Amino acid sequence: MNRHLTHALRVLPAAVALAAGAALAPAAQAGQPAAPARPGPLAVNDLAANPYERGPAPTEASITAEKGPFAVEKIDVPAGSGTGFNKGTVYAPTDRSQGTFGAIAVSPGFVSPQGWIDWYGPRLASQGFVVMTLETNSLLDVPAARGEQLLAALDYLTGRSEAKDRIDASRLAVMGHSMGGGGTLEAANKRASLRAAVPLAPWDTTYDWKNVRVPTMIMGADNDFIAPADSMAESYYDNLTAVPEKAYLELKNAGHMTFNSPNATIAKYAIAWMKRFVDDDARYEQFLCPEPSPDAAIAQYEGTCPTG
Repeated sequence: MNRHLTHALRVLPAAVALAAGAALAPAAQAGQPAAPARPGPLAVNDLAANPYERGPAPTEASITAEKGPFAVEKIDVPAGSGTGFNKGTVYAPTDRSQGTFGAIAVSPGFVSPQGWIDWYGPRLASQGFVVMTLETNSLLDVPAARGEQLLAALDYLTGRSEAKDRIDASRLAVMGHSMGGGGTLEAANKRASLRAAVPLAPWDTTYDWKNVRVPTMIMGADNDFIAPADSMAESYYDNLTAVPEKAYLELKNAGHMTFNSPNATIAKYAIAWMKRFVDDDARYEQFLCPEPSPDAAIAQYEGTCPTG
């Protein structure tokens, strides 16, 4: 048996035990039409008159703030609202004056409810995105199923949701934690038209990502024993051999469940990546280039800075 698969199956019981324990604590498809082909990211010199810029020029304070410049509306998505996914919540900017926004679908991890990743909804939306956080079809869904649900959620957002008129269907992205992070990679592997992917502490038994073309930032944690960074997140990053734009960020003194609570470092780099590749917004390149050095929050960072 492949050593990666052996390791993945060995740590799965730990994931179940930890997630089940945390659940006792107070806490907050196929057949879908393909999105339009994804154009390549604009070169920095072409971004001066970028029509997709949304919001004021960013600063360290603005990108790490709990709330960005956009007021956000919360829209419940009950079960049965669309096909290929269970239910979820949409967070959408209320400002219609700046045109349409890119959209992001976010999946939780194994035996994890939507509430564990719902902080990403308002955090990202307030920076100028329409965001949908998912309740998966089953708490036990494997990464491939979560990837299909992420894509189905994007199709719902652009085709049937109350926020569809606020969305640019050519600028879509995916994000997820743990098996939802694996699902993020699965979705990127399946739909090359996506503009960005941000897997968070991803868990998947698949290690072959050579066909992924979507700009991808993978985040891991140095003290993660459920999805160990060296054998999962970092290995997945190394196997993104065809992606011209990629990055790997490893959090310092952090564990697998760190991604389920508001965190300024996670938010900062997820926002910067989404802004740079979903919105082609070169103003956010300052947070990615030069590549961040290890510090109190970052154990390791490497990438293409960001366009190789």
